Amino acid sequence: MCKMVSAKILVLGIDGMDPRLTKKLVDAGRMPNLKKLYDLGACREDMAMQGNMPTITPPMWTTLATGACANTHGITCYWGQHPTRTDLLIYNFSSTRCKAEQLWNVLAEAGKKTLVWHWPGSSWPPSSDSPNLMVVDGAQPGNINVGVAKIDAEKFAVASTKIKEVIYQPSVIVKNGAGCVLEDIAEEIGHSVANVVGDLEKRQESIDKHGGMLNLMMTYDDGEGAIETAAVDISNSPLRRANGWKKDVPEHGLEFTIVVNKGLTRRIAVVLKDETGQYNRIEIYKSKENLEPLAIIYGVNQPTYVLEELSLGEQKKMVYRMYQAMEISEEHISLYIGAALDINNPEMFSPQELYYDVVKNVGYVPAVAAVNAKESRYVEELIIPTWQVYNQWQADALKYVIDHYRVEAVFSHLHNLDTFGHRFMAYGVPHDDVKIDRDPSFYRKMYEKCYEDTDDYIGCFMHYLDEGWTIFVVSDHGLILSEKRPTLMGDPFGVNVSVMEELGYTVLKKDKNGNSLKEIDWEKTTALAPRGNMIYLNLKGRNENGIVPVEEQYELEEKIIDDLYNYRDANGKRIIALAIRNKEAGVFGLSGNDCGDIIYFTAEGANRVHGDSMSTYFGLYDTSVSPIFVGCGAGLKVGCKTERVIRQIDFAPTLAVLAGVRMPAQCEGAPIYQILEGKIF
Repeated sequence: MCKMVSAKILVLGIDGMDPRLTKKLVDAGRMPNLKKLYDLGACREDMAMQGNMPTITPPMWTTLATGACANTHGITCYWGQHPTRTDLLIYNFSSTRCKAEQLWNVLAEAGKKTLVWHWPGSSWPPSSDSPNLMVVDGAQPGNINVGVAKIDAEKFAVASTKIKEVIYQPSVIVKNGAGCVLEDIAEEIGHSVANVVGDLEKRQESIDKHGGMLNLMMTYDDGEGAIETAAVDISNSPLRRANGWKKDVPEHGLEFTIVVNKGLTRRIAVVLKDETGQYNRIEIYKSKENLEPLAIIYGVNQPTYVLEELSLGEQKKMVYRMYQAMEISEEHISLYIGAALDINNPEMFSPQELYYDVVKNVGYVPAVAAVNAKESRYVEELIIPTWQVYNQWQADALKYVIDHYRVEAVFSHLHNLDTFGHRFMAYGVPHDDVKIDRDPSFYRKMYEKCYEDTDDYIGCFMHYLDEGWTIFVVSDHGLILSEKRPTLMGDPFGVNVSVMEELGYTVLKKDKNGNSLKEIDWEKTTALAPRGNMIYLNLKGRNENGIVPVEEQYELEEKIIDDLYNYRDANGKRIIALAIRNKEAGVFGLSGNDCGDIIYFTAEGANRVHGDSMSTYFGLYDTSVSPIFVGCGAGLKVGCKTERVIRQIDFAPTLAVLAGVRMPAQCEGAPIYQILEGKIF
């Protein structure tokens, strides 16, 4: 243990923050707060940190917290592997699956008041009962409480004079992006429903039924692509003259029905004119018998946050949600309704009293929009604005907890940039299979706008530098923009079927017409590629449906590796950069029982936005997969630009040195002593 040189440490973790794009925007004067940290603080010239493997959320946030590689801490992908079935995945956002000690437990043990806020890597449930430790969520990557408090999904309510009856459709993927103008739900979307990735309820149903998530991916939309085409509920209603109201409604008033609460509850809305004679106000009521509205919406694109009561079985739940009119006219109404979050659900706060204290002093947790970004209006009018509201809420909540509880160490996480990257980053270049309503440059500009919003978020904490804090901005990975769609390998959300089926290792059952079914033929399947980066042999004795004799394992691994290197895409390009055996992958921290028999990384250009590739890859328009590292404040050299390679496993030991506490038990990294001020040891 060394002498403490920083009494207070604030980690601002920004999921998906790319140092290459950040540096471009900093140099252009568009991120002034980060520029201050960069100029006065310590980092590499390029702000880059060498990412460990795999370049995906839960493993890398766990590495940042423990100073250990993935094969040491045991969180080796977005999902974990079922112990006997190679086609089933286990949820990995759990501290119970982590085999390494987290630094926040060390700090709490040393007597430091420590806050872990939505850190999506081995933070929840709390793994220490120290009274010095406070933990908030971390069981899912999106935003606080959405995993447990969501009572009703976000939706569009569309009313039109052309619609003849009220129709409700849950979990719809509107692939043409026309949610604002849908007027005939039956014709436009038919039976379009979310898949196991895009619909959280379907995902949970799969886990409950099989003991793990079962998702055989044969197309891009079967896996990660489902995040882009997010599912929403849609409520269609006739728009007609208002009548039968207990309250006085002007003669010009119009009315329509809104279906919420998973189709179980109906609201009635009246549309009214303003003083200029234009329809410009929507009032929403429980029924025509009520005199007071639940919500009043003035004009378009004016978000209105409200409390309302929903029934959940025999229980009544008070929820917080947002209403926003997208279109208001005499013939057509389009209304966005945000996800409804239970205001009395402290489940993901430890201690639970912390939740009630935060909402009392800061406000209720706001949900964010996760709608289809192919409709460019949604990006500008829903996705980015709702995240701006959430960013400010989280900043205010963090500051309140820090100041009120006299916190000395903070590990915080914000998921905005990664969300934007998965929602609409792919639209930043043209693709033959994607139709968008704006030039791709629009999406690139919007993505950069999100970085500016992130800088505003960072700016909320800059005053702590004057109070003697050390502030770090770090990420788990960056996200790249590619010229083409990724190869159908390396997707972390299920079993990658296509390439392995083409090579003859994964075999699907056929229907009577010879078409592939989404069901594995275990009697013929010798290997599968579940999760990102990993291939498992279907071994006898180890796997539930194993057919490959153990004595043939080495030979089969060699053949699979050869075939992967020889495989070419439609353009004749190699898709695999590296494929090695489990024991060889120890140099990347991806060996042992928690990893596949073969570890592979896709080639630059054939890779996804992140996850399946090396952390050193670059993409188009100044994007990269590398994570970011910038530190500033007490204990760090002023204006230091080191040439040292800063690795993710070095972060935790560096914080330990600054705080004057011992290293986490399984730590494998080393302090970044080149940026530390004065004599540390």
